[in-house]
Amino acid sequence: MADIKRLSQWNRDLASTIEALGTEEFFPALVAAVNNQVRVAYPQLWLYHRDLPPRVLYHEIPPDQIDAQIDRYLDGPYREDPFYRVSMNQPRGLIYRLSRLTGGRLEESDYYRGYYADTGTVDETIFLARLQAGNVLNLSMMRLPNQGPFDDAEYEQLYVMADTVCALLRAHSAHHDFAVANLIQPGINHQIDLAFHTFGTSLLSSRERDVLELMLRGYSTDVSADRLAIARETLRRHRKNIYRKLDVCSQTDLFALFINSMSCLAEASGGDPLRVYMGSS
Repeated sequence: MADIKRLSQWNRDLASTIEALGTEEFFPALVAAVNNQVRVAYPQLWLYHRDLPPRVLYHEIPPDQIDAQIDRYLDGPYREDPFYRVSMNQPRGLIYRLSRLTGGRLEESDYYRGYYADTGTVDETIFLARLQAGNVLNLSMMRLPNQGPFDDAEYEQLYVMADTVCALLRAHSAHHDFAVANLIQPGINHQIDLAFHTFGTSLLSSRERDVLELMLRGYSTDVSADRLAIARETLRRHRKNIYRKLDVCSQTDLFALFINSMSCLAEASGGDPLRVYMGSS
């Protein structure tokens, strides 16, 4: 009887998710459908592309945890994230579990010591959907200490759901509005490189532009300071000035501004696309 009730719930939730395809209600509906089958914490939808900073498209994270879960992740650790790495290396699977991906040695990694240990979570699994032009869409699902790690039965349940969940993610990404707003299209790699070099040039000093480019390319404070041969505190001061001049408060805001301004590259004609974007906003 319990299995019948669970299947009935999944079918109802699936119908609601399908009806929400192409709308802002899709991600919440999909998360609810998964959560009604296996209890998860801090669900997050991430868009990855190897040439651009990651983008969080949707999340259900308490406000007091956003800095630890998202902003600190974008400040460099994402490059060491096993899920990011598998996403950027021609993944074949649709579902991955952190403990299995790291061979049970997560706590020995720099990623764990420098970031993951402070997230307050004890396990994580992702659904991974490969899209066009190197884009990858991930649904990340965590567990808190009071929930405990995913047990074998829960992971098996998620595994059974993976084909459907990833098919829905791909179907949602194919909708015109989503594709135009979020996806990197084929054949614009040279434009991405141009954006790294020109974004913010009309507002920032030469040294601030150097710092900004390393930030956008995902390098941490320590690595950026080493590359620029400056003190950590000097680099942090440059970062504060960049945030102030660009009127952003976090890495998340900065990356969103950068990606949104890319739509103005052609009109900028080699100049700062941000100036054009801000003028048209």
